[in-house]
This record gives sequence, C-alpha cells and structure tokens, in this order.
Amino acid sequence: MKEEKKSFPELAAQLAVIGREFYARGWVLGTSGNLSAVISREPLRIAITSSGLDKGELAATHFLEIDSDANVIKGEGRPSAETLLHIAVAKLRGAGAVLHTHSVWSNILSDAHVCEGGITIEGYEMLKGLEGVSTHEHSEWLPVIENSQDMRSLAVSVEAMLREQTNVHGFLLRRHGLYTWGRDLAEAKRHVEIFEFLLEVLGRTSLKAEG
Repeated sequence: MKEEKKSFPELAAQLAVIGREFYARGWVLGTSGNLSAVISREPLRIAITSSGLDKGELAATHFLEIDSDANVIKGEGRPSAETLLHIAVAKLRGAGAVLHTHSVWSNILSDAHVCEGGITIEGYEMLKGLEGVSTHEHSEWLPVIENSQDMRSLAVSVEAMLREQTNVHGFLLRRHGLYTWGRDLAEAKRHVEIFEFLLEVLGRTSLKAEG
C-alpha cells in the first residue's frame, strides 16, 4: 500500500501550537528547543523548526521541510544544527515526531547523573504515560549523552546509543535538554509532559533529601 503523505502546512501548524505551549511551561525559553514531525518516509521528508526562533511566537511559517540529508526543500531560514539528531531518531526509531526541550530540571539532572550514564526512573504512576508501559513498577532508563558542538559527532553518539538501547523512550544531552519522540505528534507531546513531570519530581525529591 502506498504511503499517504502527510500535509506539511498542517504539521507545521500543529508543531507551532506545541512550541507555544512548551514555551508557556518554561521548557523552551529564549530560542531554545526544536520540534519536528515526519511528513513522509519514502522519501524521508521532515517538518522542523527554523533556527534561532522565539518558541513563544512560533507560527506555521517558521517551519522548514527538509530531506534526509537536512537540505531545505521548502520554507525560509535554515534548520537547527541539531537537525541531524532529529533525522537519526526518525530513522532508527521510526518516530513520527521528535521533540526537544531545554527545561531547568533536565539540565540539572543531566549534569548530576552524567557519570552514571543516565537516570533510572521507577515506581511512579506517570510512567504509564510512556508508550508500551502498563505499570508503575516499570523501570525506565533515560540515558545521558555528553553534549558537543560538533553535531556530526554528536549524531554518531546518539545513533550508537539508539542502536544499543532499543527500549528507551528518550535521552538527555548533558546541560542541554531532553529529546523524546512518538509515533505521532500527540504521543511525542505526551512523552515530553511525562518526562518533564518525572524529572521535576526527581529533582525536587533530591533537593529535599539533601536538605
């Protein structure tokens, strides 16, 4: 059966709404974060935020259509340097959407747990919001990857992790932020909300224990 190509304008409009919502929640302040959704698989086409934009003012016109090599097919501006990470996740996870936030708690906890290589999250009811998880007794591993300004090198690190750790729902870049994804935008957005909630719970619990 021939794949039905999704509408770039429709996905761009949906991504803009999500970006504004995340901005209001303090997850993509300034020009931080980037959002993408797959338009088609064969050939791979992705709608993604143009670089350097205030996510609180996002509009559908602020998105680009790119190919599997990050070349701009449609739209004004240039794609984020982190576009290669979105492409890697879309290819290796079959994700329909990839969302990246820069919250306070993701920065704090990614730095605190970098030596362990990640964070184990278990025992929380909110874990059931992750695709395929049906019990609070689930143990979720959230890898932490050292950040780099060399995006090709960072993409290689992300690809290696995704191939090795096939059950993860997301990852953290140290002192940078969260990446998560889903089969579609609704699932990816839910995963952001779940992880951001859990990261804040873990952060606040850690502060309370230290106090």
